[in-house]
Amino acid sequence: MSKNWFFLLLLLSVTLSPVKFSLAQTTKTYDLLITNARIVDGAGNPWFRGSIAVRDGVIVKVGRIENAAAKQTIDAKNQIVAPGFIDVHGHVENIYNNPNAENFIRMGVTSLVTGNCGGSTTDVKGFLERLNEKPIAVNLGTLIAHGSVRSKIMGLDNRAPTVEEQIKMNALVEQSMKDGALGLSTGLIYLPGTFAKTEEVVELAKVAARHGGVYATHMRDEGEEVVKAIEESIRIGELANIPVEISHFKISSKRLWGKSPATIGLVEAARRRGLSVTIDQYAYTASSTSLDSRMPSWAIAGGREEGRKRLADKTIREKVVKEIKEDLRKKDFKDFSFAYVAEYRANPAYNGKNIAEITQIARNSKKLDEQIEQIIEMYEKGGAGMVYRVMSEDDVRNIMRQPFTMIASDSSVRDFGSGFPHPRGYGNNARVLAGYVREMKVITLEDAIRKMTSLPAQTFGLKDRGLIREGFAADLVIFDENTVADKSTFEQPHQYSEGFSSIIVNGKLVFDGAKMTGELPGAALLLNK
Repeated sequence: MSKNWFFLLLLLSVTLSPVKFSLAQTTKTYDLLITNARIVDGAGNPWFRGSIAVRDGVIVKVGRIENAAAKQTIDAKNQIVAPGFIDVHGHVENIYNNPNAENFIRMGVTSLVTGNCGGSTTDVKGFLERLNEKPIAVNLGTLIAHGSVRSKIMGLDNRAPTVEEQIKMNALVEQSMKDGALGLSTGLIYLPGTFAKTEEVVELAKVAARHGGVYATHMRDEGEEVVKAIEESIRIGELANIPVEISHFKISSKRLWGKSPATIGLVEAARRRGLSVTIDQYAYTASSTSLDSRMPSWAIAGGREEGRKRLADKTIREKVVKEIKEDLRKKDFKDFSFAYVAEYRANPAYNGKNIAEITQIARNSKKLDEQIEQIIEMYEKGGAGMVYRVMSEDDVRNIMRQPFTMIASDSSVRDFGSGFPHPRGYGNNARVLAGYVREMKVITLEDAIRKMTSLPAQTFGLKDRGLIREGFAADLVIFDENTVADKSTFEQPHQYSEGFSSIIVNGKLVFDGAKMTGELPGAALLLNK
């Protein structure tokens, strides 16, 4: 062989050998690979076709992925792949008793924020650290609630705090924020929040603000005084320099149906002034709360036993009846046929019936005075969970269209088959996708998903959730936008949503389209972490 040929072969061998090495390196191995997807990234962008690769619970590649191998591959079959939904308004302190949280998972919810409406744990660190001992299927964060803080320091007294008590409440909120709370919540229609003046709440909100938290409020009124309540919420935000999130934004007075442009206008005006104000909403014309909310707050101050004592006084009882009747008149309802029992432990036979029907059964009458006496009797016997059909569909749609509206269920973890709960706990997110996107076209698919993902993450300081981005947690939901549907109804609430084929939390498949897989990969959600 000539020298020229020798050097040519040597040159070729040196040139080609790196090519072989480079080809070998292009084959990547992932824990999970989702292919054939129409990706809605959560930011409001139009969907695009691509694949998603996951390793160690994190999204590591999005888009065109070639020469890839994975321990598990899911063919999305041209379905929508979106970030897992974030429900920022839950009441799931019971989640450790039902760690699958199946009613949430099966409507696409992978992250929950609890501690709303003024009620929460007062041991945030202990509550979140239970995840280490009792794993759950969803990610979990909590607010620190004013009502629970006030109860711990002051009980259920109808008075302002002393200077010492305010200092103690401030300190408890301070510690809770350090321990991972996402912000401060209030429930200003409930005991003991209803007794708090604006200034008391501002002082606690200032503490949460120092840690970058949000102020989430169940306002003082959602009916006749809704405008004043919104104004107070905004004033608290401005005085405390804290973002405001108004819970389950609605109009619950029939007399004010159609006035949502005015209430929305207050939020828009605050935002123009520079205050970050958002709202959340469930996609139904009925609310759900306690029977106690029908009672004047002064009459039940101090707790149920004190309330019973007052109601035993004929003069006080007559005053209570008069105030309940006047509140009903202001809301423009003739009786309590709009008020349905979700759960009444003293007599479960009442579950699913409205107060007018129950009064007919119990008192052989539907007269309003008898209905009010029935409400008082049920309060005295322990109270009840209720569903109130008090809202207008036009207002629901108008509120949903707003760019600062999030979708949230206001639900607990459901015990399948127990009571007659509000259907939002099984169907809220699916109802939006099926009814308000596909059928009524109130909002687009991409915007609906933004309201369920990146907007909640942004509002509550969840930095690695809510978007399909490289480096973000692999919380993902796969569904068919043509078949997704809420099946739960007021008459038959215990029905799971349909159309979801895979739900993934932190890279683990928790629902395979037919059943829960048994995986419990949920993590604690901490502020700005």
